[in-house]
Amino acid sequence: MSRRVASALLASALLASALVGCSTDHRPADQAAPPAAQPTTPTPAATPSAPAIPAGSAPERSFAVGVRQLKLNRDGDRPLPVTVWYPAAGRAGGKPTSAAEAAEGKFPVVVFSHGLGGRPADYATLLTRWAAAGFVVAAPTFPHTSHGSDRNVLDVLKQPADVSYVLTQLLALDGRAGDPLRGRLATDRVAAAGHSAGAVTTIGLFTAGRDERLAAGIVFAGTALGVGTAFAGASAPQLFVHGEADEVVQYAAGKAVYDKVPWPKAMLSLPKGDHGRALLGDGRSLRVVADTTIEFLRWALYGDAEAKERLPSAAARNNLATLDNHL
Repeated sequence: MSRRVASALLASALLASALVGCSTDHRPADQAAPPAAQPTTPTPAATPSAPAIPAGSAPERSFAVGVRQLKLNRDGDRPLPVTVWYPAAGRAGGKPTSAAEAAEGKFPVVVFSHGLGGRPADYATLLTRWAAAGFVVAAPTFPHTSHGSDRNVLDVLKQPADVSYVLTQLLALDGRAGDPLRGRLATDRVAAAGHSAGAVTTIGLFTAGRDERLAAGIVFAGTALGVGTAFAGASAPQLFVHGEADEVVQYAAGKAVYDKVPWPKAMLSLPKGDHGRALLGDGRSLRVVADTTIEFLRWALYGDAEAKERLPSAAARNNLATLDNHL
């Protein structure tokens, strides 16, 4: 493991200790409260409805990948540079090309949140594979939890609102004259994903900071500390990915959140997986994670029933992971 990655993982460990006073469920006022103000928790539906997954099929071919940068700033004091990977015209394979022409078609959107001390580039191998499979992937760099920032772990609680802001700005590009992504975004087919502190952010987008535009979520090594498990709103399938040897966020903590999800869900468990190495570099574990998450996104966002059927096989490849499947 590189020194930078090791530092990022060590920094991620601070998240658990900093938020240790937070509850995984919202408590009455006379009990311990989180150390930062929380948004009002939406009231979850009494009986979760079936997810509104459109019938369709995902692209069968791989795409070339383009990459661009957006300079966003929420409220003038939260700079949010965003890296966007997208399906591009041209021959598949090779490195992402800056300012490449977008491929023909309408592509679902995934917003990805990095871990504490991380940055979008750390996850480029995984995220470019998502883009090559036919998804537009937007990854913001958060102002206080990214590499080179002050790493204020409590700022994670503000990040669900950051993601919602980024999503609004990104989806607006679909109708902006002259933008390379004009007419290329499936604005009604959107998912959120994130790792570690970014997984907390992602969970928050389905609980205290519910963004109703989100149709699905992927949680990598996540915990609900600070954002709770009051999953709310319309049914949104969830895929959890967690290493059983995670040295930062215990596997049991991630499993406890997964158990609270009231919607269709699955959990990919890596018996030898740690907190994040499988996501940060190419290898057999990343290939299993990439293939499984791609099949999940093909089903959840494209409505590809065959992808849902292939998902268990993708998870079982090379016997590196197990899948608890309730999709």
